Amino acid sequence: MTSAPAADQRRLLDVQDLDTRLAQLAHKRRSLPALARIVELDAQLADLDSALVTSRTAASDLRTELAKAEADVEQVRGRAVRNQQRLDGGQVGAKDAQALTSELASLAARQAHLEDVELEVMERLEAHEAVLRDLEQAQGALVADRLKVVAERDAGYAEIDAEAGRVRAERERAADGLDAGLVALYERLRGQLGGSGAAALRGTRCDGCRLELNPLDIEAIRARPVDAVVRCEECGRILVRLTDA
Repeated sequence: MTSAPAADQRRLLDVQDLDTRLAQLAHKRRSLPALARIVELDAQLADLDSALVTSRTAASDLRTELAKAEADVEQVRGRAVRNQQRLDGGQVGAKDAQALTSELASLAARQAHLEDVELEVMERLEAHEAVLRDLEQAQGALVADRLKVVAERDAGYAEIDAEAGRVRAERERAADGLDAGLVALYERLRGQLGGSGAAALRGTRCDGCRLELNPLDIEAIRARPVDAVVRCEECGRILVRLTDA
């Protein structure tokens, strides 16, 4: 690529400005504060989900333990009732009555112990269910927060995407009719140089790399025809002369 109309080269700077703006919008879209907050909330929700699984499993185990304790108490209570009914019926001999009376005393002690066990399990279950409720409330609050932040993210996306659409349309108009070879070179360099393929020459400085060109390079550039496509010796970008000098 050796030449392109000087007017096209100057218009190329407008295209570059718009491409830079599009890159800035893309970066803004990737770095919305809401995105980091969503990641943070997802991590907290993952931790809570794990804690809830553990807590619900423990609560289920305690309910099973309580059901067994209640069944044990009921079994002893039922036996004591039957023994008492036999005694009250008066249809047992003195020896059997004595045995039943002794067993009733043992059953009463056994029932008291099992009721203590039942109460202890019940208290542990109540405490654990309180913790479980707190975890579920915390999860609900985090889910609500996440929904709110997702809405903020989506609103941010919509705003950025709308602006990007306007900039792309403006960029298309700016590039329309430009020298094809110039545009092809620009696109290649833009891909190689981090999105910036053309820069203005202001005095003796390249706006792309912000470096001052040496006097010999400046002299060589000034000697080239106005439609010659020149490149910065420092960064390789298309160097657009804003004046013919």
